Amino acid sequence: MARPKILVFQHVPYEPLGTLDPLLKAAGFRIRYVNFGREPESRPRLDAYEALIVLGGPMNSDQIDTYPNLKTEVEIIQEAVAKDKSVLGICLGAQLLAKALGGSVARNPAREIGWCNVEMTEQGQNDPVLETFAPIQRVFQWHEDGIDLPPAAVHLASSDASHVQAFRYGDHAYGFQFHLEVNRSLIERWLTVPANQPTLRDEAGRIDPNEIRLQTDRAIDALESLSCDTFSRWIERFEIGPRRRLLPSR
Repeated sequence: MARPKILVFQHVPYEPLGTLDPLLKAAGFRIRYVNFGREPESRPRLDAYEALIVLGGPMNSDQIDTYPNLKTEVEIIQEAVAKDKSVLGICLGAQLLAKALGGSVARNPAREIGWCNVEMTEQGQNDPVLETFAPIQRVFQWHEDGIDLPPAAVHLASSDASHVQAFRYGDHAYGFQFHLEVNRSLIERWLTVPANQPTLRDEAGRIDPNEIRLQTDRAIDALESLSCDTFSRWIERFEIGPRRRLLPSR
């Protein structure tokens, strides 16, 4: 029997699936990456896929002139939502999901980089995917833009710097502004990758990479446990494929 397939939109090599990767493989998925950094003209068809994940990236969601693939991604997200496929947008992916649903994205007054608290709404505390979050939950962030909630979306979490930290549309589409997929090595990669150094220089005096490392030592184990639980719940809600069976990873 063919294994179910999942489509992943990736924008830069240093923002991968992270902790999601082993969970999807354990659930029996074959993963197809579309790397828009290498293939900006790609336009994959959704028919063969059970779900769509749109990852983060350093670009802003309105930079269509520089990154024309962003328009393509919004159109494919709209198609996935219309077909009631499971969709997960992370950071930039959440912003593209919001735009696809009629919301908007704008620059926040300050960047959120490092370990920050998010506060769950009442709907978030009762959400089937996020219900194991604490009412005030510490998560990892790396973004400068914020989301205006799309019409008919359910607001799940917020922070002082970014009002919409998580939202759900319908039963199967989720947007997370925070990075629940990170592990220790991925955080270190973001702190050292050349593409992120201009941002860290701009934030010198407000954001300290060494302090982020210290906080990571204290917080990463709890975040990885929460990540496993949360993403597993998202996978279990798929209407087809591994909802009824878990296939061995190959």
